[in-house]
Amino acid sequence: MLTDKSSREFAKLLASKNPVPGGGGAAALTAALGTALNSMVANFSLGKKKFIDVKGKHEDLLKRGEILREKLIDLVDKDAELFEPLSKAYVMPSNTEEEKLNKEKELQKCLKAACSAPMEILELAFDAIKMHEEILDISSKNIISDVGVGVQCLKAALNSAYLNVLININSISDEDYVRVNKERAERLLCDGNNTADEVFAKVVNIINGQEV
Repeated sequence: MLTDKSSREFAKLLASKNPVPGGGGAAALTAALGTALNSMVANFSLGKKKFIDVKGKHEDLLKRGEILREKLIDLVDKDAELFEPLSKAYVMPSNTEEEKLNKEKELQKCLKAACSAPMEILELAFDAIKMHEEILDISSKNIISDVGVGVQCLKAALNSAYLNVLININSISDEDYVRVNKERAERLLCDGNNTADEVFAKVVNIINGQEV
């Protein structure tokens, strides 16, 4: 499994000519790291006298963060696993009309499956961005830069996952499926980027002493 590799091994695999791991796995891992930073900030702030009244909020963020992080790590492997049948479908024979029909049917099925992983990464990255928005005002200023780093990781993952949704969905012939999922992806992309930018700007202001 890709997630059993060391950081060095994973990066080496990512740099190879093999199609997996690729952008999908990189997006999932980046989102997991961004989510982990949210948990680090929550752990650091948990129980501090200044934040004693929001201890429950920190604990809630930690529980949600662990769930999101584990899902995202699993998606590194899931994205790679879903690519394999798609790659096989692309090289199916298409000499006869029957073969062409069978190939197209298999391609459409595999494209939808391949689209599911980046769509899930997109959704989870969005959820994690919202968690950074939640923790912004209840985190120690000594570690506020990590909120900014985390949300930037998640913004990168959000945009990356959107591209992977797009490249698969544009080859799908099911118009209703395409419409529903494109609208969903575009909404998450827009709202997620807006929130991430707002959080990052607030972090910069806090560091510069322009916001308490």
